[in-house]
Amino acid sequence: MEPNNPVEPNSSTEPPTNGRVSPLDEVHRAAGASFTDFAGWRMPVRYSSDLVEHHAVRTAAGIFDLSHMGELVVEGPEAAATLDGALAGLLSALEIGQAKYSLILDPRGGIIDDLVVYRTGPDRFLIIANASNVGTVESELRARAGGSAVTITNESDRTALIAVQGPLTLSIVCETAGFSIAGADTRAALKALKYYRCIAGTFRGEPILIARTGYTGEDGFELYTAAESAPALWRALIEVGAPRGLVPAGLASRDTLRLEAGMPLYGHELSRDILPVQAGLGRVVALNKESFIGKDAIAKGPATDAPVLVGLRGEGRRAARATYSVYASTSPDAPPIGVITSGALSPTLGYPIAMAYLNPAYSAPGTEVHVDIRGTRLVASVVPLPFYRRSS
Repeated sequence: MEPNNPVEPNSSTEPPTNGRVSPLDEVHRAAGASFTDFAGWRMPVRYSSDLVEHHAVRTAAGIFDLSHMGELVVEGPEAAATLDGALAGLLSALEIGQAKYSLILDPRGGIIDDLVVYRTGPDRFLIIANASNVGTVESELRARAGGSAVTITNESDRTALIAVQGPLTLSIVCETAGFSIAGADTRAALKALKYYRCIAGTFRGEPILIARTGYTGEDGFELYTAAESAPALWRALIEVGAPRGLVPAGLASRDTLRLEAGMPLYGHELSRDILPVQAGLGRVVALNKESFIGKDAIAKGPATDAPVLVGLRGEGRRAARATYSVYASTSPDAPPIGVITSGALSPTLGYPIAMAYLNPAYSAPGTEVHVDIRGTRLVASVVPLPFYRRSS
């Protein structure tokens, strides 16, 4: 769900001096990270190698700094009703401790941002927004709340977010000393925590929200803590995880991981020019709600020839990249039928993959198309998303 450009060409081993910095910045510098400017933040793009970090997440575990994400708290007796009117999903139906992927739409049905919403109390919700959109989302929520009995607090500057992702994540987190969950056996509670659920606890006495969510296609946890507590948490996880294969992972590997998992990226697959159904997110919209911003446009739907998001599998080793054009044939007179939004040579699968918006007439799985890669049109086939799905 994160805005991304994704990592190149502005990455360097010497961190840029402008922009905002993560509370883990010194930790990253000590680890030898290369940095990039990411939505105005100086963030690690890689520590060792994109491939090493990607494969570690698929086979063991990786640890990511996501402190650039925005955290907005909406609370009060009318919080649930306010969010039902402000967002596309039915947030009032969430149980305490449950999370939901949702969208905030403009009146035309276009996507302002994609969000994860946690219900952390009867009248309290935590909303995670993309770094480049958090100010816009906050303004929209305040405007849509009107005179409702809610309080909206931007906690982004005070919050750090660390994600641990991969098949060994559960054992690593369970064996990291310092976690405590009131009234529960910590190990049992973490093992029992279901996907898209969260639980409040402490780490070395400081409050922490532990969520079983992620953006890599693997099992994992996202850990929300006070900014000043983040370095100790990061080091504790590394100490336990490193002998098991856990590595620090940057934004470059995060991008290929989410692409393999078919997860859309704001600014690439999602924008104000795209309706949710075009992006395969029609299920996220609760049309049975009485009203919400964008409902009329969503109910009307896109034009019959509006492009739809598809997966593409290429041949050979040359990967398509964002903005490359897609054609129905190799004829020089053929008009484009779509555009690549994200693409890479898949580290896990070993062949080129991409997501693209295509004319719906060419969107059926098995359809052969041609992608213009630096002046050469190479064959690709439409395939279902995701490209990769973990075995358990």
